[in-house]
Amino acid sequence: MRTPLIVIIVTFTISIIGMVLIPGVDGNGKPYHMNFFDAVYFVTFMASTIGFGEVPYEFTYAQRFWVLFSIYISVIGWFYAIGTIVSLIQDKKLAAEIALARFQKRIQELKEPFIIILGYNYVTKELIRKLSFSDKRIVVIDKDQDKIDQLELENFMPEVYSIAADVERPEVLKLAGIKKRNCKALVTLFNNDFKNTKVALLSRLLNERINLIVKSTTKAQTEHLQNLGIKNIIDPFKIIANRFYLAIHSPSLWLLKMMLFEHELYFKDKDRLPNGKYIVCGYGRMGKALEYSLKKANLPCSFIDLKSANFKDKKNSAIFGDAEDIELLKKAGIEDARAIVAATKDDLINLTILLTAKNLNPDIYTIGRENTLDDLTIFQSAKIDRVYMLEDIISDYVHKIVALPLSARFLEFLHKQDEQWGIKVLDDIRHNVTYNPIYFEIKISRNQTFAIYHYLKDGYEIRLKDILKSLHNREKRAKMKVLLVKNRKEQITYLPDDDYCVKVSDSFLIAATEESKEDFITILNNANELNYILTGKDLRFGLLKRILDE
Repeated sequence: MRTPLIVIIVTFTISIIGMVLIPGVDGNGKPYHMNFFDAVYFVTFMASTIGFGEVPYEFTYAQRFWVLFSIYISVIGWFYAIGTIVSLIQDKKLAAEIALARFQKRIQELKEPFIIILGYNYVTKELIRKLSFSDKRIVVIDKDQDKIDQLELENFMPEVYSIAADVERPEVLKLAGIKKRNCKALVTLFNNDFKNTKVALLSRLLNERINLIVKSTTKAQTEHLQNLGIKNIIDPFKIIANRFYLAIHSPSLWLLKMMLFEHELYFKDKDRLPNGKYIVCGYGRMGKALEYSLKKANLPCSFIDLKSANFKDKKNSAIFGDAEDIELLKKAGIEDARAIVAATKDDLINLTILLTAKNLNPDIYTIGRENTLDDLTIFQSAKIDRVYMLEDIISDYVHKIVALPLSARFLEFLHKQDEQWGIKVLDDIRHNVTYNPIYFEIKISRNQTFAIYHYLKDGYEIRLKDILKSLHNREKRAKMKVLLVKNRKEQITYLPDDDYCVKVSDSFLIAATEESKEDFITILNNANELNYILTGKDLRFGLLKRILDE
């Protein structure tokens, strides 16, 4: 923009100087020189082609000659400048720089806790939607400007700060606020494991305290990330394999696990996986993960090493089910198999595999891998018994880690337990809470639990059994179950007993009914309600306290 501005300044300056120096004649016929203000005034409306006439007096021929010259140079210069400035405003590089400056200012002014999400796709879109109900703001970086434009059209609330930039550049991560104290986590869920690892290492060097959540789909890559000290590694195929094993071997543990993903505490139709022979179509990363689970559960299985890309190249179609395909299923033992898993990268191939299998064996249990949420309605219409949606699984797990970190810890603990433990805990929650519990996290702090925080600060001792009471009848126990508690030293107590002594900074993961949750939060924040629960008496305030004391 420097050149057009210089052109305007130079042309205006030449015109103004000429008008000041060339002598004129006033109304009495006496010679005079136009002052600087009058010259600026005249040149301004002359150059902009408004044209108010000759001021302050009628011009001489010499002045008119100069005005004629000035009109051409100033108007031409003015239009050149306007055209150049308009072109610059439309220039993508300038627009990018303006957007970058606006983004930088927003990040600098951001005071709330926030997380950085790298890449915008179906998974991160779902994750943003779920995190919109948390107390954390979100910053998104994606190299593709079109994806950033799509994100802005979503109008997420609260507003998501986004920028189109290369996430592999350190200056971009710094610009996104990775070094700020209120930056709580960075999420990288690209399909490229190498890219995820590179970004994770770069982020760790920029901020060693930040919580990194990284996607990995191979055992070698996962081990490499673990060696880098990264704890939150999302492997969708390992997650599916773990669920698969629990559903077969320990259904009560599976139900407890799925409770944390909003599943009711009873088995619905088709929830139980059958015992018997399994056929797995697709021996890629998911197929190998399922092989480990099936062998661990001591179930017979056969595999069809079906690669979706090769299949489509050979058949020129994504439809499975011709004579050759049917013969392949028969050789794998489809007629006496109890279940079949379609685990390729192509949703249409997976779907047609399962439909073909049901034609050959109407009683077979069908399990499908769904790669994108785009095909959700198709899978639902096909009445597949169980569908593993990779994108949904990933977004759910990341949401747990970011918004409800204690639930992620409980999931780790759950995988180490046996079926008898699961049955006992499951029965406890069913009978003492509900078959459809919600769960939440709460911390004993000034901001979250005002009343009990000050009660404990004053030196009083409170045990879990003292506060797990009904707000409406303190003689009854509230419909709640504490799943774990983490103290200020990061020590975790799973399923604490009623005599657990509550301390400041304790964080709880609790299963409860909606009503019990609301009452519990009221008790912990309202001094009068807390005193009633602890002593059976209401507190006395102000004038009432003085009257009663007298």
